[in-house]
Amino acid sequence: MRKHIIGLALLALPVAAQELPVRSVTLSNAGLAQIERHGALPADGRVRITIPLPQVDDVLKSLVALDTTGQVLGLSLPAREMAAEAFQGLPLREEDFADRLSLLRALRGQSVELAGSQGRLLDATGEGDALRLLLLTERGVLSLALREGDAMRLTDAALAARLDRAAAALAAARAADAREAVLRFSPGARDVGLAYVTGAPLWKPSWRLVIGDGTARLSGWAVVENRSGADWRDVRLSLVSGNPAALRQALYAPVLRERIEVPVRGAEVFRPQADTGPRPAPPMAMMAPAPVARAAPAAAPGAQPQAVAESIEGRVAYTLPNPVTVLANETANLPFVDASLPAETLWWVQGAQARNPLNAVRIRNTTEAVLPDGIVTVYAARDMAFLGDAELRAMPAGEARLLAYARDRDVLLTPAQQRRDSLRRIALARGVVVLEAEEEQSLSYAVDPRGARGAILFDLPAMPGFTPRFTVAAQGDFGLRHEARLDAAPARFEFVFARPVRQELPLWDPGLGDPQAFTWRRANLEQEARRLPGGPGSLERLQQVLDRAAPGTPGRDLLADIVTRMAALRRLLDAARAAANAHAADNAALERARAAVDDRSGAEREAARRALNTASQAAERSGTAADAAWRAWQDAVLALLARTG
Repeated sequence: MRKHIIGLALLALPVAAQELPVRSVTLSNAGLAQIERHGALPADGRVRITIPLPQVDDVLKSLVALDTTGQVLGLSLPAREMAAEAFQGLPLREEDFADRLSLLRALRGQSVELAGSQGRLLDATGEGDALRLLLLTERGVLSLALREGDAMRLTDAALAARLDRAAAALAAARAADAREAVLRFSPGARDVGLAYVTGAPLWKPSWRLVIGDGTARLSGWAVVENRSGADWRDVRLSLVSGNPAALRQALYAPVLRERIEVPVRGAEVFRPQADTGPRPAPPMAMMAPAPVARAAPAAAPGAQPQAVAESIEGRVAYTLPNPVTVLANETANLPFVDASLPAETLWWVQGAQARNPLNAVRIRNTTEAVLPDGIVTVYAARDMAFLGDAELRAMPAGEARLLAYARDRDVLLTPAQQRRDSLRRIALARGVVVLEAEEEQSLSYAVDPRGARGAILFDLPAMPGFTPRFTVAAQGDFGLRHEARLDAAPARFEFVFARPVRQELPLWDPGLGDPQAFTWRRANLEQEARRLPGGPGSLERLQQVLDRAAPGTPGRDLLADIVTRMAALRRLLDAARAAANAHAADNAALERARAAVDDRSGAEREAARRALNTASQAAERSGTAADAAWRAWQDAVLALLARTG
């Protein structure tokens, strides 16, 4: 197909541009890779780099060119949608390249030259192995055959060049998941470099921990993946553990902003605001774990290359000591740490319902750099037996970490929980009995080590508002940690959390109003009895508090006096209620006697009047008695309230 069109040139990317090799790679646990390339610059000042399509935005964002003697002129690369961009404004589309007949028909109307004749292409038809073209020339319409090997030339050189670029872009787009960019420097042979940061697979640390007697051999391996689109041959590889901000932006895709269309206007009348002069700019707006023992190094696999660690600005970079080769789309596993660390094996209890402790080892980072997060495979030094897997969280130099790798089913735990209150002090204040108590919540473990000895750690949840009544060795995201030892025999550990509790028991219900103005005649004593001093429940509640108070509790004697007074109030209130009930009965009889007088006449009416007089006297006497009984109770209440200040 392409042989029927001449005069096309590949102008998008000069194939002669030399690709700068990768010399250094820095992988970050933030999912980034810093790629550095260095090499000799050809005399024409052009070098190229191959960039995977998903990384083009990052290269455009972060590219830094290094040239100490010349100038950097810029970078160019094909459009993101190469074919779509290349076909804009052309008389044909991508589908017209399906075969030569489709291509020629798409060019109908264009000026062409074929077999010495020049004219406009009217049509093209298939005719065996040849094509039959109709040309409109000065001599009229000519029918010409176009066979394999024949050349047809577009007389419009600009159109021919654009078609050539479109064909090249179409070929590249069909196979390209990468772009080749050309970086232009000022001409002249010299050494230049460039660096950029792109998204990359996380480098993944994994650890091997070989536990010996008092020490452990820690080996770190890094899984790295080369998805940069270029081979890494003998590069300097650094592995960074940090927490940088990682942003991305669509710089490669064309962004067209919608604009507001405004009408054509004539000159407007306006008044400029007077300048008031410049103004100043506004202003821009745990306790440490116990030390672990040191001992002779444990047996471990052969020594590994030790990376050079450098900590700066909140990150640590491990640079491998030897050049590394990782070809494009390969995965490698590379050692980067080999250290002997002090270690202590122990039991670790996590969770209030744990039935068995965890087997764990406590290691301290005696290196000079942060050890990054990673999975840990744990072995025993004596026979290199696999013990389990653990997780290491980032461990700065000098800090210790616990690594739990198995559950010890030989050591049995029996947890229990309990809540209790203890009365600490009793006070009286303004008609209120104040109880100051302490609430205790405890978690206990019965532990049977079955003859084993060693350290045991308990991680307990922190309880806001409560104070631990046990020794706290450390605190953190895990809660509160307590350390103890098991000496072969069963043991019991209790962890108590306590908080102060204050309770007030009013001797007079404020909702009843002033006790001096409260009268039995305007109250329903049977309904209000439970709210009154001496009423049902009031004495019993105070008696329960007194029974809880241990001898010697501050204020217990005061409460005992209140209980005695409350018992007297109970008797007085019962008497007042009985007198009030008697008066209510007499008052009811009085009302019946009044009704009888109204219903009778003659001698019966006279007898009814005498009965009314008797009922009235009885009601008056019972009312007086009820008043006296109420005053006796009321005086005792006032005396009780005065006793409490």
